[in-house]
Amino acid sequence: MHRWTLTLLTAGLLATTATGCAGTTTTPGATGSSTPRAAGSTAETLRLAEQLLIKKCMEKEGHKYWVEPAAPDDVSVRFPYVVDDPAWARAHGYGTDLRRQRVAEVRSDPNQRYFHSVPAGTRAVLVSDLNGAQAQGLSARLPNGIRVSHSDQGCQATAQRQLYGDLQAWFRATRVTDSLAGMRVGLVTDDKRYKAAVKPWARCMRERTYTYADPARARAAATGPETPWPHAKEVGLASAEAACAVSSGLSSVAKSLDAEYRDQLRRSHPRETADLARLKREALPRAREIVAHAD
Repeated sequence: MHRWTLTLLTAGLLATTATGCAGTTTTPGATGSSTPRAAGSTAETLRLAEQLLIKKCMEKEGHKYWVEPAAPDDVSVRFPYVVDDPAWARAHGYGTDLRRQRVAEVRSDPNQRYFHSVPAGTRAVLVSDLNGAQAQGLSARLPNGIRVSHSDQGCQATAQRQLYGDLQAWFRATRVTDSLAGMRVGLVTDDKRYKAAVKPWARCMRERTYTYADPARARAAATGPETPWPHAKEVGLASAEAACAVSSGLSSVAKSLDAEYRDQLRRSHPRETADLARLKREALPRAREIVAHAD
């Protein structure tokens, strides 16, 4: 979701408004002061092309805009079940150092500075020109029954329409498949096989003097905003978690269950899964052309 509420412009997910919930309006925010000239993976090529199209659109509307780099994965994305990379844990613990770094980057990025340099009335125009004036035109019902909507106007919608063609299909496919990711984590952690695998992990942790019933409780203890741990203490707990995740077999069980439920959820929503793959595949040649001819 864009960061113009917290920061400025992020090309990620469209900001959404859920029926019956408060709407979210996004604000500009980014790091990086120049246009990247190369893209690697398919995802990065598509992301960069969308950013370039947003930049072109916003500049056409009379605004300044800097292309954003991809945001790094949060620890909850990298390790949704248990930290199981000992080297990463030794360096970052639960990643609070990386989050602090990211917050500092967001505060100093050029889009953020630009957003706060213009009058309040202009800020509202910026948000509207990015997101569209009203959260209407695009709609999707999530697997949990909640309906989300977004404007089909504004520079992000314009960029995604140019890149993917069928904007409504893109909105529905991304919203539904994104929600499936959260559902998958819940299914895995509720699975009796995961719960059984947590028990030897907890025994391993007790042998290392940590008495947490599961990885979620360990992570919450170290990263709670009210009582942040010193970095060395956080690293010690995360390192123990990672070592026990590997030695107890919890890491292998979690990965196996994740793959099982990923396939199951995809089969339960074949339309959105197929649409997402098709739209990305069809957009890739356009994205490569946009990136290759960027000013």
